[in-house]
Amino acid sequence: MFDDLDATLQAMLADAAAPADLRAADVGFDTPDQDYKPTQATMNLFLHEVAENRALRDEARVIERTGDTYTSRLPSLRVDCSYLVTAWSAKTGGLRAQEEHHLLGRALIWLSRFPVIDDRFLQGALKTPAQPYPLAATVAQTNEGQPMAHFWSALGVPPRPAFSLTVTITVDPFDQVEQFSAVQSVTTQSASLLEPSLAGRVLDHTLAPVPGATVTVAGSGEQRITDGEGGFAFADLPFGSYSLAVQVSGQPAQQVAVTYAPGSQIHNVILPGP
Repeated sequence: MFDDLDATLQAMLADAAAPADLRAADVGFDTPDQDYKPTQATMNLFLHEVAENRALRDEARVIERTGDTYTSRLPSLRVDCSYLVTAWSAKTGGLRAQEEHHLLGRALIWLSRFPVIDDRFLQGALKTPAQPYPLAATVAQTNEGQPMAHFWSALGVPPRPAFSLTVTITVDPFDQVEQFSAVQSVTTQSASLLEPSLAGRVLDHTLAPVPGATVTVAGSGEQRITDGEGGFAFADLPFGSYSLAVQVSGQPAQQVAVTYAPGSQIHNVILPGP
């Protein structure tokens, strides 16, 4: 992932439209400490910080539809990858500073052209599969309260001119995806307080209606045959707790306990699968 981002930045600096002297320079990603002494003109991009971009954090699950199926997954993680960009020359004296300043300025101008990194530069896992969000890049912006003198001191080298480059990439640390079918139809069932009835529908395990099923209220002898929509209704029953026996030809009877009340008159029965 990070190596693919390195390769992407290297492709940007090597692009045919980039300044010729910038293309001619070597590109390195090593730590620019006291032992770093390139033997030719080099642009160094040191990845020194990786942090979640909290401003882009999204707590909502991602819902996507493909045909008649929905998938649900946890949101992606947006990560800021911060590089310290420096120029290094193998020359001596004033010529070294002149070349380093020249290359650094060229790099600053060139990279500033891409607030969003072009897809043509993307490499490896940043290209395939495609990133869900464009790769935003910010140049020469530093966080408050982070003096660079401390940074160079930690590396054990004198301070040198540099600028920051931060690229925001997307990573998916979660591989658990839930799938569920799209809603095909909506059926409403009504109840009346003036003329109440213990009613419902008999459905199979795919939620398709089961016509011709026999529904019996245990202990009362009341019995109904479900209609074409799997519906049944028992009027004139007092409110209370009942057991419904559902019999479908060729299958064992299913017993379902229900509580019949003014606010609980509809009781659908879903039969188990094979």
